[in-house]
Amino acid sequence: MAARPSFSLSQAREAALDNRRSARAGGDPLAAKRDRAAVPTFAEAVDQFLSSKLAEFNNDKHRLQWRSTLDAYAGPVLGSLRVSDIGFRDVLRALEPIWREKTETASRLRGRIEAVLAWATVSGHREGDNPARWKGNLDALLPKPGKIAKADNHPALALADVASWVADLRKRVGMAARALEFAAFTAARSGEVRGAVWTEFDLSAALWTIPAERMKAGREHRVPLTPELVAMLRALPRMDGSSFVFFAPRGGMLSDMALSAVMRRMQEAATAEGGAGFIDLRSGRSAVPHGLRSTFRDWAAERTDYPHEMAEIALAHNVGSVVERAYRRGDMLEKRRTMMAAWGRFLRGDAGQKVVQLGSVR
Repeated sequence: MAARPSFSLSQAREAALDNRRSARAGGDPLAAKRDRAAVPTFAEAVDQFLSSKLAEFNNDKHRLQWRSTLDAYAGPVLGSLRVSDIGFRDVLRALEPIWREKTETASRLRGRIEAVLAWATVSGHREGDNPARWKGNLDALLPKPGKIAKADNHPALALADVASWVADLRKRVGMAARALEFAAFTAARSGEVRGAVWTEFDLSAALWTIPAERMKAGREHRVPLTPELVAMLRALPRMDGSSFVFFAPRGGMLSDMALSAVMRRMQEAATAEGGAGFIDLRSGRSAVPHGLRSTFRDWAAERTDYPHEMAEIALAHNVGSVVERAYRRGDMLEKRRTMMAAWGRFLRGDAGQKVVQLGSVR
């Protein structure tokens, strides 16, 4: 069967007429066509822009974030469009789906799209205003980021639900379930766990050292491991050719969605039995992996034997002023080892642990 033409006979005649008009006016229709073909698509513009932009960053994590954010959220909408054709509505289509649910990510995405299109303009590939500009442009239709979400406002697991949630999780098989369990017991970020490689671990010293380039704050972070976690790590299978501790089926790094999917299935199973499931008491939303860190912070706030500073260091947060941090020599590792052992007992539901629910501290 012959392929159907991409446009009708009448459209072809109209295009031919336009070409003749252009030629009579002294134009060169073929040159114009070649010029348009030379205009990069948004995906191509991202590649060209980042080839020089990424050299500004001294942190590999930031380089990865720039690329992954543009690829994941802008690529499906803008990737195939030529930069000269991208308008306000196109940018809006890329931002709106995540503007309320992932506000911080969406806000960063907007700035990165704006930067790519600004590069396209100064490179001569497009003209006019930048459709990703915020002030006097997108702010007319999108609510201000600060009004709708906070960067760390992740639904957290209620303290009273912790033991039953852990018991449920431990019944589940798969590398994503083990990564989620490890994240819960260490209070580490999902990305820190998913990106963990065996060379970061000293199991004889019960220590996990995360290098600076993998940390949000850009500083090396040491995590004490309980005997239970050391036993878990020793029991994990290893894949030839993969250095990841919690590897994906083909040996690469687990995706963020893999851990989220485990929690979603746990929530669906719990609600199918007629209960409310595992929800954040403030927002009423289902708990998510990053919210486990807030649950840890709520638990630590309830304890009188662990100072605020120690819990913040365990979460790899900045503590005190720049000057104070410069003069602090230690990271309270051995004291944190005791605290994380107590946190582990609480997660398992051992007797004597308090389960008073506080307002979530992000």
